[in-house]
Amino acid sequence: MGGARTALYNWLLALKNNGTFVLRIEDTDESRNQPQWTQGIIDALAWIGIDSNDPHFEGPYFQSTNAEAHVAAAHKLFAAGHAYYCDLTTEQIQERAKAAGLNGYDGYSRDRGLAAGPGHVLRFKVPAGKTIVHDTVRGEVEFDNSTIEDFVLLRGNGTPVFLIANVVDDMTMNITHVVRAEEHLPNTPKQQMLWDALGVTPPVWAHVPVLVNEQRKKLSKRRDKVAVEQYREEGILPEAMVNYLMTLGWAPIGDTEIVPWEQIVQEFSLESVNHSPAFFDIKKLQAFNGEYIRKMPLADFVDAANNILTSAAATWPAERYKPEVFAAMAPLVQTRVAVMAEVVDMVDFLFMAEPPIDDAAFTKAFSADFAIPTLTQIATAFETIEWNAESIKQAVEAVGTEHEVKLGKLQGPLRIAITGRSVGPPLFEPIELLGRDESLRRIRAALSRK
Repeated sequence: MGGARTALYNWLLALKNNGTFVLRIEDTDESRNQPQWTQGIIDALAWIGIDSNDPHFEGPYFQSTNAEAHVAAAHKLFAAGHAYYCDLTTEQIQERAKAAGLNGYDGYSRDRGLAAGPGHVLRFKVPAGKTIVHDTVRGEVEFDNSTIEDFVLLRGNGTPVFLIANVVDDMTMNITHVVRAEEHLPNTPKQQMLWDALGVTPPVWAHVPVLVNEQRKKLSKRRDKVAVEQYREEGILPEAMVNYLMTLGWAPIGDTEIVPWEQIVQEFSLESVNHSPAFFDIKKLQAFNGEYIRKMPLADFVDAANNILTSAAATWPAERYKPEVFAAMAPLVQTRVAVMAEVVDMVDFLFMAEPPIDDAAFTKAFSADFAIPTLTQIATAFETIEWNAESIKQAVEAVGTEHEVKLGKLQGPLRIAITGRSVGPPLFEPIELLGRDESLRRIRAALSRK
């Protein structure tokens, strides 16, 4: 979710400035590099409207293809006196730090004049003083260089680390703006030092607020539902997701947060992004989604629902599904679901031969004194009435009047008998769609079950 929100911020920046959104796969860690994962990123971006075929989109580029330039830049820094080789092992660094009461590397090899060699890492010589990062979201952020140890550029086997690779790639691609999550801010002074040492003006920095859960802890894939694909599969609409993500750290002008994409494009700016942590509220996302579902043209809603009702989410044999039956129910369902996946539970009883009955709800509904006599009388009335929703409702109301039971209460046992649940869409239209024979069969089965 955080990556998707940050991608949207970058995409908007590109659109508003006729710029280019660059997708770069930083694949130098081979253990975390799989082709299908790259395609997954492209697919997720496309779902939120960042289309790889758009002229504002470039990539994917792969960091590993630029490895020679990464190494060359590191050697350039060494030749200019900005870097030096160090032969200390991790254990030796830890021993020295412990003896000196330090937390990390102490700069021991700065003046030893070592050359490249097996096991020798190349470290950047952090200058004295302070580094000020001019951040579009956070203002001027000052770092005391004395708190930053001389960091590694090339490993002992000569391969570049992420910091130098990232900077060189940004230079090579003429990156003008780096918009990323605030967790990357501690790396920024190091990267800015590298830009300065290589004689190139750094890009515009913008570190956007972290997303947190309801405990106000940073979203984590180990603890929270964070994958875009998960929300797509449960029926969150891409338009709703985009609109909601854009409100996490930014807000449109006016009294409502639910606004069209065109308004977001017009009003968004990095300068108006808030730097405070943003609460990723799943319930609020679902509320946004419900609003978007209700705004859908009915035909579009039917098409989207049919994709779910004919997928693995369906809980009935494929041959039992009747699109025309769902189409008749769709206006009643569309106003009552927050995510498209909820459509299944709204209509499954129409397509299942024997919908499961909620035992607790059944016991509660049939514990009322009026349940059995009124339902028995309703079944008798259903045998002869004209079969449409209005006539069905009138028959049920007549039984309620005779027994002095309000329609709302009377629907409890009837709904359980017909649908197996105590809640659902309006009742009389689906009874009409089920047909007289099937409705009577279910009512009598419920009576016999009691």
